[in-house]
Amino acid sequence: MSRICAYSRCRLWAAAVLYIHTCFSMKSVSTGSGFVGAAPSREGEAPNGAAGGRSGRGVSSPAPAALRGRSWLLGVRGDCRSPAPPLLLEAERGEGRVTLQPAQLPKRARPPDPAPALGTMVKIVTVKTKAYPDQKPGTSGLRKRVKVFQGNANYAENFIQSIISTTDPAERQGATLVVGGDGRFYMKEAIQLIIRIAAANGIGHLVIGQNGILSTPAVSCIIRKIKAIGGIILTASHNPGGPNGDFGIKFNTSNGGPAPEGITDKIFQISKTIEEYAICPDLNVDLSTIGKQQFDLENKFKPFTVEIVDSVEAYANMLRNIFDFSALKELLSGQNHLKIRIDAMHGVVGPYVKKILCEELGAAANSAVNCVPLEDFGGHHPDPNLTYAADLVQTMKTGEYDFGAAFDGDGDRNMILGKHGFFVNPSDSVAVIAANIFSIPYFQQTGVRGFARSMPTSGAIDRVAKATKIALYETPTGWKFFGNLMDASKLSLCGEESFGTGSDHIREKDGLWAVLAWLSIIAVRKQSVEEILKDHWQKYGRNFFTRYDYEEVDADGANKMMKDLETMFFDRSFVGKKLSAGDKSYTVEKADNFEYSDPVDGSISRNQGLRLIFADGSRIIFRLSGTGSAGATVRLYIDSYEKDAPKIYEDPQVMLAPLISIALKLSQLHERTGRTGPTVIT
Repeated sequence: MSRICAYSRCRLWAAAVLYIHTCFSMKSVSTGSGFVGAAPSREGEAPNGAAGGRSGRGVSSPAPAALRGRSWLLGVRGDCRSPAPPLLLEAERGEGRVTLQPAQLPKRARPPDPAPALGTMVKIVTVKTKAYPDQKPGTSGLRKRVKVFQGNANYAENFIQSIISTTDPAERQGATLVVGGDGRFYMKEAIQLIIRIAAANGIGHLVIGQNGILSTPAVSCIIRKIKAIGGIILTASHNPGGPNGDFGIKFNTSNGGPAPEGITDKIFQISKTIEEYAICPDLNVDLSTIGKQQFDLENKFKPFTVEIVDSVEAYANMLRNIFDFSALKELLSGQNHLKIRIDAMHGVVGPYVKKILCEELGAAANSAVNCVPLEDFGGHHPDPNLTYAADLVQTMKTGEYDFGAAFDGDGDRNMILGKHGFFVNPSDSVAVIAANIFSIPYFQQTGVRGFARSMPTSGAIDRVAKATKIALYETPTGWKFFGNLMDASKLSLCGEESFGTGSDHIREKDGLWAVLAWLSIIAVRKQSVEEILKDHWQKYGRNFFTRYDYEEVDADGANKMMKDLETMFFDRSFVGKKLSAGDKSYTVEKADNFEYSDPVDGSISRNQGLRLIFADGSRIIFRLSGTGSAGATVRLYIDSYEKDAPKIYEDPQVMLAPLISIALKLSQLHERTGRTGPTVIT
């Protein structure tokens, strides 16, 4: 149903003045939104100044001969109470009236077939449903196997309704919501559900990326730009896709960031007691065509609007105002330009890479690979690390390229590589950006308010904060914890060891932003990635860091292991104990389950990871991940600082071997999980 329905509930009367001056040649009749009419035009000119004979409201076609050379008032008449009203076009002038049947009009100027639309309102219905007990959002929304969403009645509908129900009914009436996803399997079906449920619940305006495609950073950008009440993102981030893969639904609030715990807890509570949801089951929207579509709903005074937008442009424009694009273009396409290799891993960021890095900044077209978003990410795991982005690593090892980067499914994570496959640990990456932050024009304008890292992330950025006398915050894992600090103007740059880096330009981690930040540093310093990082270690010392991931292990066994470790850590006799491996000994200085008190609102987040901190500052951390969709993922983190110059270039696995041995022995991780080693080592 188009907007025309608002004018056709009984007898349709619509009129537009058609002026055809005798000294002009009548070129066309333009129809749109139920009106017929055209402005005069000179020979060779399109009416209303529209190129190619198109007006802003409709299509233009040659006018009937009976109307040429005079001024007429055109009216549309028809009884829309009947299934197929006899629409007529009437042209009146003082000396007479001409009635035109649709057949007399050129095909594209005829009124649209009214049978399925005119006089019909989009119905809103209430559907009874049964609650599910397992819809608790994790670190970044609800993630489950696709089959869970498809195989359980109303599973997605329940969760979408629960999200919308967290907003006060008065607040959401006529409000704007942003919707988009990473292109994975089941995304388009989920978007249509969101459209139907949002419309039925009073949301007035949806802004959706073309074909449903919007990166997570782009959603955050658009929410903030248009002051939407929030956004729903269809992604399972770095988890695999396809019919047998994962799907996720994530809610971002009006600041553009992931919903804080207070809201996700509310979503979960609603989902456990939901008995019904409202939906417009007959509402279907074309996601492929940029522009606005309007629909009239039962018992709603104002139309419901769906606006399909270019997936890239708003985000690209934001980046133009953050970085020096002229300098970056010279770096990527000038004389002696940097050769780059970017792997989009068939995720959402592909079109952004092509538009920004290749088309706008001049990188060679073959610099970017796997840039077409696919529902199953080409059968690969869209996680930018040394294991799942092995193709990029091998390509970089050839020495053909100076700079490499990979992104995850929804475009918020990144991996940075130098020539010959030189790997930049994510903890080091954010520290290097912090140390060179004024290479980015944005920070020259805004200044730097503070740095932050998630608790498991290495202390590399702490060294920079201390040297520059800039405040440093340590938060639980999850980007939502950075949002409060940013909104309170306490934070400018932050990062997580899980390949997430970002700043206060939006409220999400941002993979492409991180790549442009690194390229900006290279442009200013005129050094290679490896040279920049080694200089950093020489100045600040090095935090050796590794993470072991044990994916999809038995959840009961993992929980039992964590409980037993907590009991051990909380034993008073444990502090002061010496733990040894080989010829290395470490004295326990602190053992706890990390607890965070938000300095902005005072909220407390408990049980955020078991920490074992030694007298020399080395750390062993155990966490259960909140981003998996099946079983449990155990993460083991090891962090140890070294300032002795001869040792800073050693292999992290060699330097950390004693601490790794201690961690595995304390936890009996392999014995408890039945694994002989980790799924992924970072």
